[in-house]
Amino acid sequence: MAGRAGDAVLPDVAGLLDGMPQQRMPAGASAVSSPAPGLAGSCAGAREGAAPRARALRPWRLLPTPTGTPFTFAYAVVLTVTSLIAAYADPGLVHALHQGSSTDVAHLVHTPVTVLLASGLWTAGGIVAPYTICFLLVLTALERRIGGARTAVVFLLGHVLATLATEVPVGLAVLAGHLPGSSLHRLDYGVSFGVATSIGALTGLLRPWLRWPVLALFGALLVQDLLGLADPLTDWGHLIALAIGVGLWPLVRRWRAASAH
Repeated sequence: MAGRAGDAVLPDVAGLLDGMPQQRMPAGASAVSSPAPGLAGSCAGAREGAAPRARALRPWRLLPTPTGTPFTFAYAVVLTVTSLIAAYADPGLVHALHQGSSTDVAHLVHTPVTVLLASGLWTAGGIVAPYTICFLLVLTALERRIGGARTAVVFLLGHVLATLATEVPVGLAVLAGHLPGSSLHRLDYGVSFGVATSIGALTGLLRPWLRWPVLALFGALLVQDLLGLADPLTDWGHLIALAIGVGLWPLVRRWRAASAH
């Protein structure tokens, strides 16, 4: 009789696990207190508002890193090495290296793949040249959006197509007698065609308020260089490379959508 009375007084213990001590709570109370709905909503809103600000305040993302942008980082290391060689090696050796890497008509006829790859290992003007700085910023931004392999495809496509678009007419003009034979050995190397294509491709991934000013400003600079007649063939190549990048907008937008998933 006494045991039955005690069982009636004690609360139900059927829900407690054997061997797991648990503080009995008054009926209707929860073991873990939760914040009020309004406070919880405020905290969630604060976290959501802080996340974009945290992402915005990361200036180091403008530059390549080994893990975040491996293609751009490795390429930048190579360009740094070749720029140091160009700055401190014997001038005769540097000229021979540049000449051997030149994508002129003579080299394109005999060793096209070798020179197309080798010419992209040098920067005209050194590591602090404008196109080198653009290389770091633009390819980093592009790789963060579409990935390293696809960024390499964009860069290489612009480098190859713009080179062929400028050198093939030279070869045809020499055959037709409109240019001297020395034009077949024109010195041509550097990353500028690939960079111009990457800029054109990247603008297609930017918001309109930024896309069109960047495209207009860079295009105006290229047109100004062309009108200066300092190096018309290379300047035409830059405009062609930019147009190639703009033509890649549908492709890079699909790549970005695929990377987002």
